[in-house]
Amino acid sequence: MTRREIRVIGDPVLRTPCEEIREIDQSVKSLVEDLLENVDMEGRAGLAANQIGVGLRAFSYNIDGEIGYVLNPRIVALSEDEYQDGDEGCLSVPDLWYPTQRAWYARVEGIDLDGKPITVEGEELMARCLQHETDHLNGMIYIDRLDRKTRKKALRDIRNSSF
Repeated sequence: MTRREIRVIGDPVLRTPCEEIREIDQSVKSLVEDLLENVDMEGRAGLAANQIGVGLRAFSYNIDGEIGYVLNPRIVALSEDEYQDGDEGCLSVPDLWYPTQRAWYARVEGIDLDGKPITVEGEELMARCLQHETDHLNGMIYIDRLDRKTRKKALRDIRNSSF
């Protein structure tokens, strides 16, 4: 297994929107392999390509024993009247968790390594993961979604962290 270093907040790759994958070549296949291997670890729910330094639109997920990936994902549906509040964390903001509101349900569409359309959808933790990882690919980190007071505390905690 190729264990990839996780980029942490402050690294510009995390704030740069990722490029769409236009050709599925060996480098993309290797990227997916790395994403799948590196998300299959205790405590990991998802991993976006830019978190391992690759600026392409791809992420992997590991929710309730279901491991998979999506290339060129885009959110096509969110529950509009049902939300979840709960603590959210991120491998790129290690050991810091903050209450983050997300839609209860999310559906993402993209493609697989054969270029065929795929859909991944779910509620609760899967929905949170799909939204979180898609945000990463758009150059966002979950702390961007925090309410003002919590975001202020998060930024202070980040400044005082040793990562």
